Amino acid sequence: MAVSILILQRQNSVDSKSCQGVLVADMLSVEKSLPMPSSTVENYVKHVYLLQQTHDLVPMGELATALRVVPGTATTMIKSLAEARLVRYEPRQGVRLTQTGQKLAMRVLRRHRLIELFLVKALDLDWSDVHVEAEELEHSLSDRLLERIDEYLGRPTHDPHGDPIPDAAGKLPKRSLIPLTDARPKDRVGIRRIADQDSRFLKYAAEKGLVPGVELSVLSVDEAGDLATFVLSDGNPLTLGRSAAGKIFVEVLR
Repeated sequence: MAVSILILQRQNSVDSKSCQGVLVADMLSVEKSLPMPSSTVENYVKHVYLLQQTHDLVPMGELATALRVVPGTATTMIKSLAEARLVRYEPRQGVRLTQTGQKLAMRVLRRHRLIELFLVKALDLDWSDVHVEAEELEHSLSDRLLERIDEYLGRPTHDPHGDPIPDAAGKLPKRSLIPLTDARPKDRVGIRRIADQDSRFLKYAAEKGLVPGVELSVLSVDEAGDLATFVLSDGNPLTLGRSAAGKIFVEVLR
């Protein structure tokens, strides 16, 4: 039944055509609090939120790259989002979400991450494939269906990649994590999150056994060679480059 509902929801997806040049204020009135804003609006606020995790003000160039649009298109859309009071835009400096924009971003992330987990747990899709599917389905899933999925999954707090799932109130579970590159020799750590959503990296991580829940012991760190060696829970050693290790977030167990 759940699969059939998801398919119907996808077929009835809202029109996701570009709204460049159209004021977002016409699509999303803050006063009216529309339950299903444009997919373009949702994509923008979601990516601004994600980039805000490493920026106080998100540079327009980075936002355009993340959304795969030219900077001029991103700037036009951000100005419209600012008129709709979803973002604060500072020319030549960057953009950040308002409280209203943050709330909308949490709704989108909640849908996205619950869908990813549902596709893995209920439909047995590979964790390297679900991100693209969730990108489509996140814009058409009703709050009612989302609540049923959340209940079906047992009110999870994290998606298959270890990203936190906002609760219905928009609050995120908190953990103290560090990139694997910051772990020290003799540390024992538990993998909690894979930051890179690229399917190739996720397949690589799975092949190496680097998935959330796995524990590692740090054997050595070669800073000059940008290499680190670990021992997996099965006793096998594994050497990673700094680039790959930096995409893996862990909890220090010691």
